[in-house]
Amino acid sequence: MVRRGAERWATRTAVYVGDATWTYREVDEAANRLARVLLARGLVTGDRVALLVGNGPWSVPLDFACLKAGLVRVPLNARLSLAEHQHMVVETGATMLVAAPELGEVAAALVARVPGLVGVGLGTSGVDGSDLVAEAASAPATDPHVALTASDPMLALYTSGTTGTLKAVVHTQGSYAAIATNILANLVSPRRDSVMLHAASLIHASGTFVLPYWLRGAGTAILERFDPAAFLAAIARYRVTEVNLVPTMIAMLLATPGVEDADVSSLRRVIYGASPMPRPILERAIRVWGPILTQYYGQSEAPLALSVLDREDHLDETLWGSCGFPSVDAEVRLVAEDGALVADGEIGEIQVRAPFAMAGYFRADELNAATRTDDGWLRTRDMARRDERGYLYLVDRRSDMIVTGGYNVYPREVEDVLLEHPAVAECAVVGAPDPTWVEAVVAFVVLKPGAQASGDDLRAALRERLAGYKVPRRVEFVDAIPKSAVGKVLRRALRDPLWTDR
Repeated sequence: MVRRGAERWATRTAVYVGDATWTYREVDEAANRLARVLLARGLVTGDRVALLVGNGPWSVPLDFACLKAGLVRVPLNARLSLAEHQHMVVETGATMLVAAPELGEVAAALVARVPGLVGVGLGTSGVDGSDLVAEAASAPATDPHVALTASDPMLALYTSGTTGTLKAVVHTQGSYAAIATNILANLVSPRRDSVMLHAASLIHASGTFVLPYWLRGAGTAILERFDPAAFLAAIARYRVTEVNLVPTMIAMLLATPGVEDADVSSLRRVIYGASPMPRPILERAIRVWGPILTQYYGQSEAPLALSVLDREDHLDETLWGSCGFPSVDAEVRLVAEDGALVADGEIGEIQVRAPFAMAGYFRADELNAATRTDDGWLRTRDMARRDERGYLYLVDRRSDMIVTGGYNVYPREVEDVLLEHPAVAECAVVGAPDPTWVEAVVAFVVLKPGAQASGDDLRAALRERLAGYKVPRRVEFVDAIPKSAVGKVLRRALRDPLWTDR
């Protein structure tokens, strides 16, 4: 797909970053040079390479280089803690870390923690003193044509997914190609004059749109980070036709002064997903931008769209609570605890079979066995009902996952760290409504007799071990944690009162 797009659209503009533009040929040749440098360093098909790289001019060439070299990308989210990064690198056996200039200190700390890890720079001198970009300048621009098959792994993407434990979702050359066709078949059909603007991290859902646009001769505009005012200005600057956002980002855009006067005349579609969309935000988005919204539901294990609520569906207000109709390339069923299919209107677990589903979790045989049914369906652990028209409605998660700002937070992960604090006897973590982040992490804590600790004390301890978005925004001290007759924590008893008026 990368080669075909480069051949078909060689002289068209593929990437916009700041004032710079890259043609399809320039991106492809840069990817070829980087791939050859990586191979010259002794890496071979299937080797894992950790990427500590934010959005920037080398994001797309580096991704394509890893594809062409047959390497497995292990993206490291800069928002995660050093301990989490170390876990990812060690578990996958990554031998090389590629780091962008602004993340050099983090890279150095990580290399110091992981014996044998080689840290190279991307546009700057890395921990080992080398720069892949500088080395690529003198490398051949021809494709290395590494022999690959559809089953070769190309991505190990860490997620809390459906279990709450950090683990790597593995996608192959074949499943990643299927993600591209899934997007084209269900979500958006770019034209040659199309441009998608990316401000969310390209290592996650946003990045899956690059290849579909590449295949159609369309453009990819990249911002280093999400800033609402800068994002609105970029829509006008690059004549952006589509954007992909999480609801929190949409809420922030709509709260930006002057949003109603911003030039978004080029915009054809606002795509959103990753977390629930509050109805007031949806209503305002349609009022400000018009009926151009499209929602998708999926997960890292089966991206990008298991179901879609398209632009026309949004004209029907009775569907605003739905996560859409199943995608044309996905088999979707709702199953009761006993394995029987549920009737319309009844709640069951969403299970899926699709070519874009993951190959499995990295080196997790027991988890993989639990995630697949005997007849080959992927268990999402998301609970939903289906209406008589076939539209799906998410009603709960079998787990108690919290979605804050588009990121998954599992209570158990936060609770385990809290319980290591010497002052904490018991705790329970739940999600509370939040006007900005949709859900906010809230911790209920029982202190040990005679112990003292403030909410700030506990939050500071958590911040040393966990990513910032996992740290509770509020800590409530209580006398007891509600439990069932068999001693199971009743999170609903704590969570439901917080949502009474929602």
